[in-house]
Amino acid sequence: MFEALGDKLGGVFDGLTGRGSLSEKDVSAAMREIRIALLEADVALPVVKDFIASIKAEAVGEKVIKSIKPGQQIVKIVHDGLVQMLGGVIGEDEEAQAEAARTSELNLSGRPPVAILMAGLQGSGKTTTTGKIAKFLKERGKKKVLLASLDTNRPAAMEQLGILAEQAGVDFLPIVKDQTARQIADRAMEHGKLGGYDVVFLDTAGRTTIDEQLMTEVEDIAKATNPIETLLVADALTGQDAVETAKRFHAQLPLTGLVLTRIDGDGRGGAALSMRAVTGLPIKFLGTGEKLDGLEAFDAQRLAGRILGQGDVVSLVEKAAEVIDQKESERLAKKIKKGKFDLDDLSKQLGMMQKMGGMGGLMKLIPGMGKMKKQLDAAGGIDDKLLKQQQAIILSMTPTERQKPELLKASRKKRIAAGSGMSVQEVNKLLKMHRQMSDMMKKMGKKGMAGMMGQMMGGMPGAPKGAMKGMPGGGDFDPAMMEELKKQMGKGGLPGNLPGLGGGKLPGLGGGGLPGLGGPKPKK
Repeated sequence: MFEALGDKLGGVFDGLTGRGSLSEKDVSAAMREIRIALLEADVALPVVKDFIASIKAEAVGEKVIKSIKPGQQIVKIVHDGLVQMLGGVIGEDEEAQAEAARTSELNLSGRPPVAILMAGLQGSGKTTTTGKIAKFLKERGKKKVLLASLDTNRPAAMEQLGILAEQAGVDFLPIVKDQTARQIADRAMEHGKLGGYDVVFLDTAGRTTIDEQLMTEVEDIAKATNPIETLLVADALTGQDAVETAKRFHAQLPLTGLVLTRIDGDGRGGAALSMRAVTGLPIKFLGTGEKLDGLEAFDAQRLAGRILGQGDVVSLVEKAAEVIDQKESERLAKKIKKGKFDLDDLSKQLGMMQKMGGMGGLMKLIPGMGKMKKQLDAAGGIDDKLLKQQQAIILSMTPTERQKPELLKASRKKRIAAGSGMSVQEVNKLLKMHRQMSDMMKKMGKKGMAGMMGQMMGGMPGAPKGAMKGMPGGGDFDPAMMEELKKQMGKGGLPGNLPGLGGGKLPGLGGGGLPGLGGPKPKK
């Protein structure tokens, strides 16, 4: 959603960071370009005005004009401004930062069962979001959760929530015909007390537009159940309409937070950036897909970093932690220490990469890889379908062949190609990639994953040591991010290897080491 805005801001920064010094005129011109980029992204005009006013005073200050790297100072100022626009806190005030973090988290501090009231217009993704948050609380918060549908107008909505509850592994309040929304809410809270539940979700009815009947019903339920959180689910693809919806709901209902859905869509992103500033309500979650695991806890700093192409190491680590089996990771680590890495291991790694969003999704989160991804996309270099095709080739092999790839001669390769629907050339490419990775694993067994990642980050093709090309203006890589990544790896938070990462370079940029990336082998 934020790619177009990120590209335009990146273009502005590229023009600034390439210069050794900046005049006040240069900075003012850049502010105009940033203003236009935000307006084109559908950010509300009052929000844009306040944003430009807040950053311009700093951007034209003596600290920037006379600094050694003025362009990078402006990148930081814009980043900090975005964080504040999204409700985050900049600076060293730890109490203020902790308070901002608490505000963006769900408040579950009341006497159980606490009620969470879900409100929103029909089609905004409210019911699906209810299932997502319930799954999130069950798995990460270890809470016992009950879902109740209060949409008496649409029986299908009740059935949908029941199916989502089953998929999320939480309980669903049985449907009783002819009950009113208020009666269902009362029954849900009583059932929550008797059943020892921590959280009861009340999924209210939606309408195509806000009307008096809808608001009266929701207000009545809120007074009866006294919810600890009243969340408005808004579709980010509807642009400024979503902002207006939030304002109107908040005027009649004491909302405590927002959930923005379809952040992974191709909208312009302005509503998401405007929502916090216009309503004053904290954003609690972002919906990133149709599946139940397509939900992210909102973090202003991390979102601002993604918009500016600086990646998001924390999200990368969290995604890895969700899909990685700890025992499997430890087993693989032991094999790597012995210099072993067979095709079964490669298949598991390919599967994990798909669960983590494929190569494209991963590259967005790695600091400095944003521009590289765009260049590869333009050249047709990333195709996540190849991950599935490569897995199909491996699954067409016998268990013995997967463990001993040296057995694969011409006749076996023809059989495997026919079984997977691929060509012998594709089988050969996979085997070549496996050999490269196996060699890399032997090195990794000596240096360790964190050491290999540190070497790789400093040795990307075309990037000076310690720098990450692809951040706006080719800025220095944030060492704190690298340390966080290494720390998480040290805890076993990431697998023994992410395919293709290591060896001092990204071998997949032409060498095939990153699954899904092809092309000629780089010259030595």
